[in-house]
Amino acid sequence: MPATSAGSTPTHRNSPDHPGTATSAKPTTTPRAQAEGPSSTDRPSPAGQDSSTGDRSSSAEQQSKSRPAKSKPTKPKLRVLSSGTCGASYYGESQMTAGGERFGPNALTAAHKTLPLGSRVRVTNPRTGESVTVRINDRGPYIGGRCLDLSTAAFAAIGNTGAGVMRVRYEVLAR
Repeated sequence: MPATSAGSTPTHRNSPDHPGTATSAKPTTTPRAQAEGPSSTDRPSPAGQDSSTGDRSSSAEQQSKSRPAKSKPTKPKLRVLSSGTCGASYYGESQMTAGGERFGPNALTAAHKTLPLGSRVRVTNPRTGESVTVRINDRGPYIGGRCLDLSTAAFAAIGNTGAGVMRVRYEVLAR
């Protein structure tokens, strides 16, 4: 300790009162700052992590990991315009459709008497709960009690083609 003159208080090398001396490497918090609380730049540390470590890189990594990963966009739910029940049959002969395209028995298409060509219809077998969405590309069926004539693939997706005809629930979907 350096010698002091009588009546003076000793000064230390690291004292802020002594000009030209080195200050402590660790910043000190004044009682006023403690009373005010954390500043707006301070962030609460994640659970289980000591905030006195000052390790902001691991805090940033933790925050980026906690964000949900971007998922693939899902198809929007289609609005149902109308629905009902009726008999449905199937056909598989290759022919030209009312829409001007060649009929494909393996395509998910159907014929309806009045729906606009290109309409989407969800057809459900109420016994099994299985459903398929078809595109209207033809006119028919012209047999009483039936409102849909499905392609072979569409009919097979919800029921047994051996039955030939089944009762279905249909929903006309918005485009």
